[in-house]
Amino acid sequence: MEHLVDLAAWPRTAQFRFFRTYQRPHFAVTSRVDVTDLMTRLKPLGTSPYRASLYAIGAGIHAVPELCMRFRGNEVIRHDAVELSMTVPNKAGSFSYAYVPYHPDFATFDATAKTRIAAAADGDLAPNAGERDDLAYLSCMPWLDYTALTNAMPGPDDCIPRVGWGKITEAGDRFSMPMTLEVHHALADGAHVGAYFTAAQEALNNL
Repeated sequence: MEHLVDLAAWPRTAQFRFFRTYQRPHFAVTSRVDVTDLMTRLKPLGTSPYRASLYAIGAGIHAVPELCMRFRGNEVIRHDAVELSMTVPNKAGSFSYAYVPYHPDFATFDATAKTRIAAAADGDLAPNAGERDDLAYLSCMPWLDYTALTNAMPGPDDCIPRVGWGKITEAGDRFSMPMTLEVHHALADGAHVGAYFTAAQEALNNL
């Protein structure tokens, strides 16, 4: 379901109207996420680090209401839930898009994600042509231990969050990876980005 945000009562209305005037209103933050328990305990038991990362991203997004908000013209709505849309390598050597609903139970989420990702690998590109905004866009770059990342944006009216994550590396007895959240400043500030990373890390810690 979606809900209309009351701009007369919303604390960020002034910020929303201010940043809606920007031609480059998006900002991206990259932070390192600890995946030591995932790599040392769960992966040997069969847990997919990729799908565990998807789950943590979904948990982070759904923990922050602003990341489920979208604007349509001068109105703002909030989704109860958004689907995760990630790039999936296909057999042609390019990629397609998969669409996976978030579920707070990891086993349930993992089973659905595995099925839908496998189907996307055999399917067409299936891009969102603008008919939906109840999404978050995800992309993994496992080849790079990067320090910053930005995404291709169609313009200032695109307010769907983007999440990227990179190569898992080992330092001493710890494993970590870079993760980037890119958001529209009309809907989210630095505090919301920080809350996302806190929730995503907690989800990984509690798998």
